[in-house]
Amino acid sequence: MFALLNKRRDMSESRTVQCELCPRGCEIADGDSGDCRIRFNRGGKLIASTYGRPCAVHVDPIEKKPFHHVLPGSSSFSIATAGCNLHCKNCQNWEISQAFAYEVGAEDMPPEKVAALAKQAGCESIAYTYSEPVVFYEYTYDTSVAAHELGLRNVIVTAGYLNPEPLRRLYKVLDAVKVDLKYFSDALYRSNSEATLKPVLDSILIAKEVGVWLEITNLVIPTISDDFDMIKRMCGWLAEKTGPDVPLHFSRFQPLYKLRELPVTPGETLDRAASIAKAAGLHYVYIGNRPGEAGESTFCPADGQLLIRRAGYVIVENNLKDGHCPKCGTAIPGVWK
Repeated sequence: MFALLNKRRDMSESRTVQCELCPRGCEIADGDSGDCRIRFNRGGKLIASTYGRPCAVHVDPIEKKPFHHVLPGSSSFSIATAGCNLHCKNCQNWEISQAFAYEVGAEDMPPEKVAALAKQAGCESIAYTYSEPVVFYEYTYDTSVAAHELGLRNVIVTAGYLNPEPLRRLYKVLDAVKVDLKYFSDALYRSNSEATLKPVLDSILIAKEVGVWLEITNLVIPTISDDFDMIKRMCGWLAEKTGPDVPLHFSRFQPLYKLRELPVTPGETLDRAASIAKAAGLHYVYIGNRPGEAGESTFCPADGQLLIRRAGYVIVENNLKDGHCPKCGTAIPGVWK
């Protein structure tokens, strides 16, 4: 099953088309694919080859995404197709993100079926995750509409590398967005992900503009993105542009894909990054991929009260009262039950 892209342009009599979905603006000859590997030109029409064909389907805890201010303790029906418009050297799901659709197995699962299965599994949300949901844009959008019809929420885990117009349209059918802000450096985006910084920052600003719930992840990679001056600039920008209440997750790097020679991120590096973020005025700062530490838990920014205690992906204790601190009554922003 294929979905026609909303926007296409005939470039010449040879039926070359230009994809207008993401900043790459791929000009695709008949029979070829764009940089993402899944958007193909077939006879002058641009098609999304993975529409309704997820290669990964799992029920995950929402904390795995990670979302720490979205329906804590709930399950999320998680799907992905092949393809990505970034090429990160550290990708943990490179087997599917850097693959063509025909190189991986897939399920026949149109949007309505995804929503029905999620409901049947007792999930409270559908997560578009693992690879890059913006490249299977039409599938993400249509499934989000079907999910809302059944009373389910939609959450997306994305690198945020999408043009503003389709991004605004997509955000309107989502309930929460987790943007991977990989580096606060255009040079690092170019050298390690073959992308650029500005579109990612724009995606964060558009999320705030539209009003969808937003959380940010930053993977701290030794020798690449562990520059504390860069982390300080990033945290200052987030505090100024998104406000103090957008959660920031610092994630521990594990050697994978093309960066297997690098070490695991030291704990002291993560702790210092978290301290920089808090000093910049961010209220909710987390450390991921380091289970059993206080950096996983949520505390009230007003009085320090423990609100949600986490151990890995498990909620050990949830003291929130209708989205407020039970001790001082401070409203804690998020998507709560």
